[in-house]
Amino acid sequence: MGGVAPGDHVVADLADREQAERAVRELAERAGGLYGVVTAAGIDRCGPLEKVGADEWERVIHVNLLGTVSVIRAALPYLTRSGGRVVTVASTLGLRSVSDATAYCAAKAGVVGFTRALAAELAGRVGVTLLVPGGMRTPFFDDRDDQYKPGPDADLNSPEDVAATVVFALGMPRGCEVRELVVCPARETSWP
Repeated sequence: MGGVAPGDHVVADLADREQAERAVRELAERAGGLYGVVTAAGIDRCGPLEKVGADEWERVIHVNLLGTVSVIRAALPYLTRSGGRVVTVASTLGLRSVSDATAYCAAKAGVVGFTRALAAELAGRVGVTLLVPGGMRTPFFDDRDDQYKPGPDADLNSPEDVAATVVFALGMPRGCEVRELVVCPARETSWP
């Protein structure tokens, strides 16, 4: 397979199923197929349920959960042909819920359930790994109100360390499955 250049990409709104599917097909065709797919989308709208607008709440579900499903659905024909792998990225908040994050917790818990079911469905054809990271040092927290930002002493994962776990999961030999990985700093407050 030819591959794509590092940094090659297609811009798509993952809340829009058709855009997500089109982006996957376009990249797969450019690359001559797919060996691996990582679904790492994550947005949030913090606040009590009654104060988060319905459209904002639903967008979190659409991007985080339904976007994950759309990307994988579009990638499956390519991954089935190559015997490839999928790594979905959930969150420790998909396993442990907290106040003022109902949409995010629901969406990431949905990613957990979806991934576990997908692993059973695709067993022996496509490798499936669920990655459950704790908080990371990324712009994810930048637009939040201060009460929803990690404190200055928060112990957060580096994105490079989390990426290394993705590479580990994608690099397993065919027939050897890493089903689930939890990756968090030693003092992660949302785990266990």
